[in-house]
Amino acid sequence: MHASLIQIAVNPDESVNSRRERAASLVVAQRGVDLVVLPELWPVGAFNYTAFETEAEPLLGPTHEVMAKAAAEAGVWLHAGSFVERAEDGTLYNTSLVFSPEGRRAAAYRKIHRFGFDKGEAVMMGAGEELVSVALPETVIGLATCYDLRFPELFRGLIDAGSETLVVVAGWPERRRTHWTLLAKARAVENQAYVLAVGSAGTHADIQQAGHSIVVDPWGEVLAEAGPDEEVLTVEFDPARTGTIREQFPALKDRRLGLAARR
Repeated sequence: MHASLIQIAVNPDESVNSRRERAASLVVAQRGVDLVVLPELWPVGAFNYTAFETEAEPLLGPTHEVMAKAAAEAGVWLHAGSFVERAEDGTLYNTSLVFSPEGRRAAAYRKIHRFGFDKGEAVMMGAGEELVSVALPETVIGLATCYDLRFPELFRGLIDAGSETLVVVAGWPERRRTHWTLLAKARAVENQAYVLAVGSAGTHADIQQAGHSIVVDPWGEVLAEAGPDEEVLTVEFDPARTGTIREQFPALKDRRLGLAARR
Protein backbone atom coordinates (compact mmCIF):
# COMPACT_ATOMS: atom_id res chain seq x y z
CA MET A 1 0.00 0.00 0.00
CA HIS A 2 1.28 3.48 -0.85
CA ALA A 3 0.39 6.58 1.19
CA SER A 4 1.31 10.22 0.65
CA LEU A 5 1.37 12.59 3.63
CA ILE A 6 1.09 16.19 2.42
CA GLN A 7 2.88 18.38 4.95
CA ILE A 8 1.50 21.62 3.57
CA ALA A 9 2.80 24.97 4.81
CA VAL A 10 0.34 27.39 6.36
CA ASN A 11 1.56 30.97 6.06
CA PRO A 12 -0.27 34.26 6.68
CA ASP A 13 0.50 35.71 3.24
CA GLU A 14 -1.62 33.10 1.45
CA SER A 15 -5.41 33.33 1.37
CA VAL A 16 -7.61 30.43 2.42
CA ASN A 17 -9.00 30.11 -1.11
CA SER A 18 -5.52 30.07 -2.62
CA ARG A 19 -4.28 27.43 -0.17
CA ARG A 20 -7.41 25.35 -0.75
CA GLU A 21 -6.73 25.25 -4.48
CA ARG A 22 -3.04 24.58 -3.91
CA ALA A 23 -3.84 21.70 -1.58
CA ALA A 24 -6.17 20.25 -4.20
CA SER A 25 -3.38 20.43 -6.79
CA LEU A 26 -1.03 18.59 -4.44
CA VAL A 27 -3.65 15.89 -3.93
CA VAL A 28 -4.23 15.46 -7.67
CA ALA A 29 -0.47 15.11 -8.16
CA GLN A 30 -0.57 11.93 -6.04
CA ARG A 31 -2.30 9.82 -8.68
CA GLY A 32 -1.26 6.21 -8.32
CA VAL A 33 -1.05 6.08 -4.53
CA ASP A 34 -3.74 4.48 -2.37
CA LEU A 35 -4.16 7.01 0.43
CA VAL A 36 -3.42 10.74 0.67
CA VAL A 37 -3.52 12.66 3.97
CA LEU A 38 -3.55 16.40 4.72
CA PRO A 39 -2.93 18.01 8.15
CA GLU A 40 -5.20 19.57 10.75
CA LEU A 41 -6.93 22.90 10.05
CA TRP A 42 -4.68 23.63 7.08
CA PRO A 43 -7.19 26.10 5.55
CA VAL A 44 -6.84 28.54 8.47
CA GLY A 45 -4.04 27.31 10.76
CA ALA A 46 -4.61 25.40 13.99
CA PHE A 47 -3.53 28.31 16.21
CA ASN A 48 -5.12 31.10 14.17
CA TYR A 49 -8.07 31.39 16.55
CA THR A 50 -9.20 34.77 15.27
CA ALA A 51 -9.99 33.20 11.89
CA PHE A 52 -12.16 30.39 13.23
CA GLU A 53 -15.39 32.39 13.19
CA THR A 54 -14.77 34.20 9.93
CA GLU A 55 -13.57 31.15 7.98
CA ALA A 56 -15.99 28.56 9.43
CA GLU A 57 -18.02 26.75 6.80
CA PRO A 58 -20.81 24.16 6.70
CA LEU A 59 -19.97 20.49 6.30
CA LEU A 60 -20.86 20.69 2.60
CA GLY A 61 -18.98 23.95 2.11
CA PRO A 62 -16.07 24.87 -0.17
CA THR A 63 -13.47 22.63 1.49
CA HIS A 64 -15.76 19.62 1.12
CA GLU A 65 -16.44 20.50 -2.51
CA VAL A 66 -12.83 21.08 -3.52
CA MET A 67 -11.47 18.03 -1.69
CA ALA A 68 -14.17 15.69 -3.04
CA LYS A 69 -13.31 16.81 -6.55
CA ALA A 70 -9.57 16.35 -5.92
CA ALA A 71 -10.06 12.82 -4.57
CA ALA A 72 -12.08 11.85 -7.64
CA GLU A 73 -9.63 13.43 -10.05
CA ALA A 74 -6.68 11.67 -8.43
CA GLY A 75 -8.58 8.40 -7.90
CA VAL A 76 -7.33 8.09 -4.30
CA TRP A 77 -8.69 7.64 -0.83
CA LEU A 78 -8.28 11.11 0.67
CA HIS A 79 -8.14 12.05 4.31
CA ALA A 80 -8.58 15.77 3.69
CA GLY A 81 -7.29 16.82 7.08
CA SER A 82 -9.61 19.05 9.10
CA PHE A 83 -11.36 22.40 8.75
CA VAL A 84 -13.53 24.65 10.93
CA GLU A 85 -17.08 23.34 10.55
CA ARG A 86 -20.08 25.43 11.52
CA ALA A 87 -22.92 23.10 12.43
CA GLU A 88 -26.55 23.98 11.79
CA ASP A 89 -26.95 25.12 15.39
CA GLY A 90 -23.96 27.46 15.03
CA THR A 91 -21.49 25.35 17.01
CA LEU A 92 -17.97 25.21 15.60
CA TYR A 93 -16.14 21.89 15.29
CA ASN A 94 -12.67 20.80 14.23
CA THR A 95 -13.88 18.34 11.60
CA SER A 96 -11.97 15.88 9.43
CA LEU A 97 -13.24 14.51 6.13
CA VAL A 98 -12.43 11.27 4.31
CA PHE A 99 -13.34 10.76 0.65
CA SER A 100 -13.41 7.66 -1.55
CA PRO A 101 -11.60 7.50 -4.91
CA GLU A 102 -14.96 8.37 -6.50
CA GLY A 103 -15.16 11.59 -4.50
CA ARG A 104 -17.89 10.40 -2.12
CA ARG A 105 -17.60 11.36 1.53
CA ALA A 106 -16.84 8.18 3.47
CA ALA A 107 -16.56 9.73 6.93
CA ALA A 108 -16.54 12.91 8.98
CA TYR A 109 -14.81 13.02 12.37
CA ARG A 110 -15.24 15.82 14.89
CA LYS A 111 -12.16 16.14 17.10
CA ILE A 112 -12.88 14.76 20.55
CA HIS A 113 -10.07 16.32 22.61
CA ARG A 114 -9.88 20.09 22.16
CA PHE A 115 -6.60 21.85 22.88
CA GLY A 116 -6.15 25.13 24.71
CA PHE A 117 -7.23 24.47 28.32
CA ASP A 118 -9.09 27.74 28.99
CA LYS A 119 -8.69 29.46 25.62
CA GLY A 120 -8.63 28.89 21.86
CA GLU A 121 -10.07 25.67 20.50
CA ALA A 122 -11.07 24.42 23.96
CA VAL A 123 -13.59 27.23 24.46
CA MET A 124 -14.43 28.13 20.86
CA MET A 125 -15.32 24.67 19.55
CA GLY A 126 -17.60 21.83 20.47
CA ALA A 127 -16.20 18.38 21.26
CA GLY A 128 -16.85 15.38 19.07
CA GLU A 129 -18.60 12.43 20.67
CA GLU A 130 -17.90 9.51 18.33
CA LEU A 131 -14.90 7.41 17.36
CA VAL A 132 -14.65 7.05 13.60
CA SER A 133 -12.98 4.41 11.45
CA VAL A 134 -13.12 3.79 7.69
CA ALA A 135 -12.69 0.48 5.87
CA LEU A 136 -10.37 0.84 2.90
CA PRO A 137 -9.76 -2.14 0.58
CA GLU A 138 -6.33 -2.74 2.14
CA THR A 139 -6.84 -1.75 5.79
CA VAL A 140 -9.19 -0.17 8.31
CA ILE A 141 -8.08 3.32 9.31
CA GLY A 142 -8.94 4.94 12.63
CA LEU A 143 -9.14 8.73 12.74
CA ALA A 144 -7.57 11.05 15.30
CA THR A 145 -6.65 14.73 15.37
CA CYS A 146 -3.61 16.37 16.98
CA TYR A 147 -4.27 16.67 20.77
CA ASP A 148 -6.08 13.31 20.57
CA LEU A 149 -2.59 11.78 20.30
CA ARG A 150 -2.08 12.35 24.03
CA PHE A 151 -5.06 10.18 25.01
CA PRO A 152 -4.28 6.47 24.56
CA GLU A 153 -7.80 5.35 25.48
CA LEU A 154 -9.10 6.90 22.26
CA PHE A 155 -6.75 4.71 20.24
CA ARG A 156 -7.66 1.61 22.24
CA GLY A 157 -11.25 2.31 21.32
CA LEU A 158 -10.33 2.53 17.64
CA ILE A 159 -8.41 -0.75 17.85
CA ASP A 160 -11.35 -2.43 19.58
CA ALA A 161 -13.52 -1.21 16.69
CA GLY A 162 -11.24 -2.96 14.20
CA SER A 163 -8.75 -0.28 13.17
CA GLU A 164 -5.40 -1.54 11.89
CA THR A 165 -3.89 1.76 10.75
CA LEU A 166 -4.14 4.91 12.86
CA VAL A 167 -4.17 8.21 10.96
CA VAL A 168 -3.38 11.33 12.97
CA VAL A 169 -3.66 14.80 11.41
CA ALA A 170 -2.14 17.68 13.32
CA GLY A 171 -1.00 21.27 13.58
CA TRP A 172 1.72 20.43 16.11
CA PRO A 173 4.03 23.21 17.34
CA GLU A 174 7.79 22.99 16.94
CA ARG A 175 8.41 23.58 20.65
CA ARG A 176 6.78 20.22 21.47
CA ARG A 177 8.16 18.24 18.53
CA THR A 178 9.85 15.64 20.74
CA HIS A 179 6.41 14.80 22.19
CA TRP A 180 5.00 14.38 18.67
CA THR A 181 7.57 11.77 17.67
CA LEU A 182 7.49 9.97 21.01
CA LEU A 183 3.70 9.74 21.15
CA ALA A 184 3.39 8.56 17.53
CA LYS A 185 5.80 5.71 18.29
CA ALA A 186 4.02 4.88 21.55
CA ARG A 187 0.59 4.67 19.93
CA ALA A 188 2.04 2.34 17.26
CA VAL A 189 3.76 0.01 19.73
CA GLU A 190 1.02 -0.22 22.34
CA ASN A 191 -1.70 -0.84 19.73
CA GLN A 192 0.41 -2.93 17.35
CA ALA A 193 -0.79 -0.78 14.49
CA TYR A 194 0.64 1.46 11.82
CA VAL A 195 0.58 5.15 12.68
CA LEU A 196 0.48 7.70 9.87
CA ALA A 197 0.90 11.09 11.53
CA VAL A 198 0.93 14.19 9.34
CA GLY A 199 1.63 17.69 10.60
CA SER A 200 1.88 21.03 8.87
CA ALA A 201 4.77 23.34 8.12
CA GLY A 202 4.99 27.13 8.22
CA THR A 203 3.41 29.22 10.95
CA HIS A 204 -0.04 29.40 12.52
CA ALA A 205 -0.56 32.85 14.05
CA ASP A 206 3.22 33.14 14.63
CA ILE A 207 3.38 29.62 16.10
CA GLN A 208 6.11 27.72 14.25
CA GLN A 209 4.91 24.30 13.15
CA ALA A 210 6.91 21.15 13.82
CA GLY A 211 6.49 19.44 10.46
CA HIS A 212 8.24 16.06 10.77
CA SER A 213 5.30 13.96 9.62
CA ILE A 214 6.07 10.37 10.47
CA VAL A 215 5.05 6.81 9.58
CA VAL A 216 5.64 4.15 12.24
CA ASP A 217 5.06 0.42 11.81
CA PRO A 218 3.37 -1.87 14.40
CA TRP A 219 6.77 -2.81 15.87
CA GLY A 220 7.68 0.83 16.44
CA GLU A 221 10.07 1.15 13.52
CA VAL A 222 10.04 4.49 11.70
CA LEU A 223 9.42 3.85 8.02
CA ALA A 224 9.63 7.47 6.90
CA GLU A 225 9.91 10.93 8.43
CA ALA A 226 9.66 14.38 6.86
CA GLY A 227 11.72 17.45 7.62
CA PRO A 228 10.44 20.81 8.92
CA ASP A 229 9.36 22.38 5.62
CA GLU A 230 6.54 21.78 3.15
CA GLU A 231 6.96 18.29 1.78
CA VAL A 232 5.06 15.32 0.37
CA LEU A 233 6.18 12.21 2.25
CA THR A 234 5.33 9.04 0.31
CA VAL A 235 5.77 5.63 1.89
CA GLU A 236 5.06 2.02 1.01
CA PHE A 237 3.90 -0.31 3.76
CA ASP A 238 2.31 -3.74 4.11
CA PRO A 239 -1.00 -3.67 6.02
CA ALA A 240 -0.76 -7.45 6.55
CA ARG A 241 2.19 -6.85 8.89
CA THR A 242 -0.24 -5.68 11.56
CA GLY A 243 -1.87 -9.10 11.77
CA THR A 244 1.48 -10.88 11.63
CA ILE A 245 2.91 -8.90 14.56
CA ARG A 246 -0.26 -9.35 16.61
CA GLU A 247 -0.01 -13.11 16.08
CA GLN A 248 3.70 -13.34 16.81
CA PHE A 249 3.54 -11.10 19.90
CA PRO A 250 -0.08 -11.27 21.11
CA ALA A 251 0.16 -8.64 23.84
CA LEU A 252 -3.29 -7.23 23.12
CA LYS A 253 -4.82 -10.54 24.18
CA ASP A 254 -3.41 -10.08 27.70
CA ARG A 255 -5.34 -6.89 28.41
CA ARG A 256 -7.30 -7.00 31.68
CA LEU A 257 -10.28 -4.69 31.62
CA GLY A 258 -12.65 -3.43 34.27
CA LEU A 259 -10.17 -3.38 37.16
CA ALA A 260 -10.85 -0.91 39.95
CA ALA A 261 -8.20 1.02 41.92
CA ARG A 262 -8.07 0.64 45.70
CA ARG A 263 -8.24 3.73 47.86
